[in-house]
Amino acid sequence: MNRGIYMDWNATAPLRPSALAAMSAALQEVGNPSSVHAFGRRARAWVDHAREAVTALVGAKAPLVTFTSGGTEANNLALNTRFNRPLIVSAIEHESVLRPARLAGAQIARVGRNGEIDVAHLSHLLDKAAAPAFVSVMLANNETGVIQPVAEIAQIAKSKGAVVHCDATQAIGRLAVDINELGVDYLTLSAHKIGGPQGIGALILGGELPVEPLVQGGGQERNRRGGTENVAAIAGFGAAAQEAATLADTDRIAALRDLLEEKLIGFGLPLTIFGRSAARLANTTCFASGTKTAETLVMALDLAGIAISAGSACSSGKVRPSHVISAMGFDAATAGSAIRVSLGWQNSQADIDQFIAAWSRVQRAGLARSDAADARISAA
Repeated sequence: MNRGIYMDWNATAPLRPSALAAMSAALQEVGNPSSVHAFGRRARAWVDHAREAVTALVGAKAPLVTFTSGGTEANNLALNTRFNRPLIVSAIEHESVLRPARLAGAQIARVGRNGEIDVAHLSHLLDKAAAPAFVSVMLANNETGVIQPVAEIAQIAKSKGAVVHCDATQAIGRLAVDINELGVDYLTLSAHKIGGPQGIGALILGGELPVEPLVQGGGQERNRRGGTENVAAIAGFGAAAQEAATLADTDRIAALRDLLEEKLIGFGLPLTIFGRSAARLANTTCFASGTKTAETLVMALDLAGIAISAGSACSSGKVRPSHVISAMGFDAATAGSAIRVSLGWQNSQADIDQFIAAWSRVQRAGLARSDAADARISAA
């Protein structure tokens, strides 16, 4: 059965066969990974192997990898560890950073029209802070794909005594990510963005740093996150991390994204491609065209068998104006019509062609309705 064309990889990537195989094998283990008998040791081996693979993906050390239930928990765990430092985050962070940040009274660093964090403004906020701050900035934006100057920000922040957290959820598997080169203290990852299972992520430490647990329990994960480890999901994360580390297919995917944008521009209709002048993830394009709302476009393309999204998928299924596009200085109508196409290893040029054909039909239908409305107005 034709299940349609999937172009929403930034929301979640399809499960890799290697991850599914690892999960299936790990599910056969009966032991608790904290048990000292042979059954427990076999379960522990899956966790340890995956920890090494995740470690290798970002240049970290295995003891500094803490498995969580996903990127959202890892972000919250990092922010919970700020120990009353003043909090500074950027205006384009994921809601799993922005929401707790707002509750904590965080200062919000501006972004430019091209979607990059305004480093000068962030530096100004660091200078104004009553004490050395805790800074949280993402490595690549989930909506626009714009890559942020995290290493530069970390260097400035560290010079002012700050601690730095980076949400690298969208970057892994698409960029070479090294926690040491970034110079950050805490790094968030999520498995399902790289073809691992949903419901598993990690917080990586850049050194022997404190962690204030959100979940208290029996001392698992070196007392950083209580509760019996999800062995099968962790095994799937490890398998996906091994494949993601190769950065395979990046150039081909970038060429598909560029082709898509060229064809969209070729329609000759009003079109804004957000962050196009900045460095972006190779797989991501976010754009607005005409007056149709994002919700209308997402539904119309879904009916055509093409899955895309309007911004983040982590908003209870609701399509709302993008806070990212608004933060970039665009008006509410533009923010409310922005959609995101994100590609992956299963996409082909045929998918691009079918997207453009469907887009053409959607646009023609809109123009026809507009012409009919104009005719009714003229007749009146």
